This record gives sequence, structure tokens and C-alpha cells, in this order.
Amino acid sequence: METIKIKQVRSRIRCPKDQKAALNVLGLTKLNRVKELPRTPAVMGNIHKVRHLIQEVVD
Repeated sequence: METIKIKQVRSRIRCPKDQKAALNVLGLTKLNRVKELPRTPAVMGNIHKVRHLIQEVVD
């Protein structure tokens, strides 16, 4: 299965509750943490919701 690496680069302070929940689902709890996740529709939907707080990590 194809995966995607993402990194949280902006703070979750002052974000709406649904965006904080999306970050929690993605496993991003602190800045500069990198997670490797499967590229599924559910994960991509959460990434889209918080796209202004994260960036894709390229190896």
C-alpha cells in the first residue's frame, strides 16, 4: 500500500475543534513530528482539512 509522510509545521492553537481532532487522528500532537500514514481516502480527507498546518515530507 502506498504511504505518505507528513509533518506538522504550524501550531494547533486557535484552530477549530474539528481541525484539532483531525490532527489527533493523523497522530500529530506536537510541532515537527513526522508520521508515515497509508494513503487512504479517510487519511487524505483529514490531511485536506488541516493542509495549512502540515507539509509533506520528501525523502
